[in-house]
Amino acid sequence: MPNEIKGLNEECGLFGIWGADDAAQLTYDGLHSLQHRGQEGAGIVSNEDGQFHRQRGLGLLAEVFADPQKMVSLPGTGAIGHVRYATAGNHGIQNIQPMYFDEAKADQFALAHNGNLTNANHLRHELKQKGVSFQATSDSELLGELIQTSSETGFIDRLKASLNQLRGGFAYLLMTSDMMVAALDPNGFRPLVIGKMANGAIIICSETCALDQVGATFVRDVEPGEVIIVTDEGMTVDHFTTDTHLSICSMEYVYFARPDSVIRGISVHEARKRMGAAIAKEAPVKADVVIGVPNSSLSAAIGYAQASGIHYDMGMIKNQYVARTFIEPTQAKRVRGVSLKLSVVKSVVAGKDIVLVDDSIVRGTTSGYIVGLLKRAGAKSVHVRIASPVLKFPCYYGIDIQTTKELIGANHSVPEICQMIGADSLAYLSVDGLVKSIGALNDQPNHGLCTAYFDGKYPTPLYDYQAGFDAEVARLGLYEGAN
Repeated sequence: MPNEIKGLNEECGLFGIWGADDAAQLTYDGLHSLQHRGQEGAGIVSNEDGQFHRQRGLGLLAEVFADPQKMVSLPGTGAIGHVRYATAGNHGIQNIQPMYFDEAKADQFALAHNGNLTNANHLRHELKQKGVSFQATSDSELLGELIQTSSETGFIDRLKASLNQLRGGFAYLLMTSDMMVAALDPNGFRPLVIGKMANGAIIICSETCALDQVGATFVRDVEPGEVIIVTDEGMTVDHFTTDTHLSICSMEYVYFARPDSVIRGISVHEARKRMGAAIAKEAPVKADVVIGVPNSSLSAAIGYAQASGIHYDMGMIKNQYVARTFIEPTQAKRVRGVSLKLSVVKSVVAGKDIVLVDDSIVRGTTSGYIVGLLKRAGAKSVHVRIASPVLKFPCYYGIDIQTTKELIGANHSVPEICQMIGADSLAYLSVDGLVKSIGALNDQPNHGLCTAYFDGKYPTPLYDYQAGFDAEVARLGLYEGAN
């Protein structure tokens, strides 16, 4: 759902292709199916026999490329593209990717990034001491500057040395005059997949739904620590580290990824249905109808209905044609966003006991508004069931929750939240229920998933964020001790 409704946002979407005559157009089409991952800005860099062309701008992809001449100005058989969601302070054209670097040592290159570095402040300080002046304010630029200041000789060696200095969550697409390169952090927090076109062109992108969009066949996932190198000769696999520990973001399955995507062999839609079924078993309630909050919660609502035997219906619709506005993190803006975008089907809810299934509660603003909307439409009772655990902790790997202050689940108990949103009952899925619903990705204790936002168990040190997290824990501890 749009940012102004949910207030929970992923960083970005990536799409790159090598070896196609219409590379920029295919990149545009692929990015269109990744628009849910970023709505603040978009950009494409194309490669025409080693010469780069770039177009980027603020807004949705269709807005940025509304002028047909922009696509005409992107010739070439290789391209990488990016849709961006900006965290606070990072708005502005200078932060719209792909970023371009004219490297003195050997070659120009372009770079696109999804994720968040946990040692960005430290790296920025070190680079400034080396005399580096930055183009932008986001941490995405840091890898490019590290490559340019590396003492290694070849581009791949400098890239690998630079990647080993990064901490946190990162998926990168890079393009030089003669290759496209992808790299994924040692924990694989963000998804990255490889596909192939019928003509042999290689695609690397954030989700399989983008491969489907352009008619490509899925080849495999990019693995943690890998460097994928694509040239005219084909694809080769290298590594910048073999010290890896898969911890893919569980919120990809809960909320961020499109339901028609497949992440590491697991259908997002089917995982969400299992989440809905699991919360139906964990917190049953007598009701007349199950409805989901469109669009990201519909799969979970179907799963809840199937497991509970309660009739599922379309109790709410989402207006797809409301004009988009830039993010303004105020309660008034979020409430207005909900009121413009969601409507109740009164014939479904009037006089009924309702189970309202949603994927998460962030601030509670949206949930409170929706419960009120249903009751004003005549619902007898509204029982809210959340198909994920309580959001209690910050995410430092690429989601814009970097403080608990706005997380209602970090500051209030479940009964308090129930009262605050006006529901007749409220229940969340357990962490164990979430992990079982997604399915074990490996035999490690974390099953290959990061659930830190729910349980505070971060799979890596937090580096620049550690002191802030310790302060958050102290504050939460004081709160918990008071109950």
